[in-house]
Amino acid sequence: MVTSLNLTVRLKLSNRPGTLAKVVNIIAQEGGSLGAIDLVTASLDYITRDLMIHLRERGHIEQLIQALQNIPEVQVIHVVDRVFTRHLGGKIEMAPKRPIENWEDLSLVYTPGVAVICEALSQEPDLAYKLTMKGNTVAIVTDGSAVLGLGNLGPTGALPVMEGKAVLFKQFGNVDAIPICLDVHDSQHIIDTVMALAPAFGGINLEDIAAPKCFEIEEKLRGLLDIPVFHDDQHGTAIVTVAGLINALKVVGKDLGSIKLVMSGAGAAGVAIAKILLQAGVRNLIICDRKGAISPRDLPKEPSKAWLAQHTNPEGVQGSLKEVIVGADVFVGVSAPGLLNRQDIMKMSKQPIVFALANPDPEIQPEDIYDIAGVIATGRSDYANQINNALAFPGVFRGALNCHARTINDEMCLAAAYALAGIIKEQELSAENIIPSVFNKKVAPVVAKAVAKEARRTGVARKVAGGVPGEVL
Repeated sequence: MVTSLNLTVRLKLSNRPGTLAKVVNIIAQEGGSLGAIDLVTASLDYITRDLMIHLRERGHIEQLIQALQNIPEVQVIHVVDRVFTRHLGGKIEMAPKRPIENWEDLSLVYTPGVAVICEALSQEPDLAYKLTMKGNTVAIVTDGSAVLGLGNLGPTGALPVMEGKAVLFKQFGNVDAIPICLDVHDSQHIIDTVMALAPAFGGINLEDIAAPKCFEIEEKLRGLLDIPVFHDDQHGTAIVTVAGLINALKVVGKDLGSIKLVMSGAGAAGVAIAKILLQAGVRNLIICDRKGAISPRDLPKEPSKAWLAQHTNPEGVQGSLKEVIVGADVFVGVSAPGLLNRQDIMKMSKQPIVFALANPDPEIQPEDIYDIAGVIATGRSDYANQINNALAFPGVFRGALNCHARTINDEMCLAAAYALAGIIKEQELSAENIIPSVFNKKVAPVVAKAVAKEARRTGVARKVAGGVPGEVL
């Protein structure tokens, strides 16, 4: 069975001095990190404790348990995977907003009262934003073809991630989100299915759909639907990356228009980041894939990469990532671990900005370049400056839903990036503080306000001003 690296181990220990110390020593020897230690029961002879343990490698689990069992004063009662216990029964549920306590309540929320609402919506469909779940509900749609960094796990394998996404939508943006895991993988089948289910939702969040079909799916759905369609792996990543870069450049005293920026990765995230960087004013942008720099001198066959070749790399530079990174002011990686080393970063300009966003292992380890990089960001929570999509999508959809937007356009995404960057005030900026925490309560409201304002300015908002019943932001 697949296990995580986070365990709760319940031990019955002889109540003698030094017993717990032996346990702690064994955990360290087996490569484990000890978290909380909770007392369960205690008597004159024995103490029962729960130990939270994080291991570096899955193969160490059996070794650790055997080593603990070999201690004469210790009895292993049970071992529980902490990640699995957090997912028992799923992570989301549906709850009614209106109580049904008597016959009158029932007659108002269901038949016969509901009939008049149905008639009203058939005549004025936009009333659905006020009178149904549509005004605050997003469909999280996936086929499971690109789940996290794990590849094609299929719709069932993707469901825990979509549930987690729904929790983040609610927690950070007060948006109700419903996982829709499709057992179809052809682009047109996915498009047809989303078209069929769209009337119930105020927005569609595409998630973990492999490139290049994700580009086609999003583009066609945007043209067919009059509600926002947002591929978070593309635009969410792009918004947060650009927000972090705006502030990182302030830290090192450079500006978007004059930098040389080299990016590794031409997939979903890379294409979206490139587009928003160009819109923000970056002129010298070079994108690398596995073959090296994408250049207008050698147009790729893949449409998305051909677009990059035509709109980036103005000097037509060719060569490997290690070659074109020489003299660069900024590196952004959305590709694979271990692509760069310390010597590569030393060949960049003075105080280089390094966004090594491959997850869980970055393109270069921050520890290797702390003394030479001006600013470092990763996709991980155990380093400073985490580039986390959760900083973007709750507020973006909150803003889009608040104004009943027909789409989420490039201008709204760029507005979200600048709003997110602006949460960190000038006096607070530092090499290790360029992006707010996902737990900063200002994030979603600030992003939502900027997105809704830009939606109205660009003419894609149905609702010009005002709120809907129960609107939070």
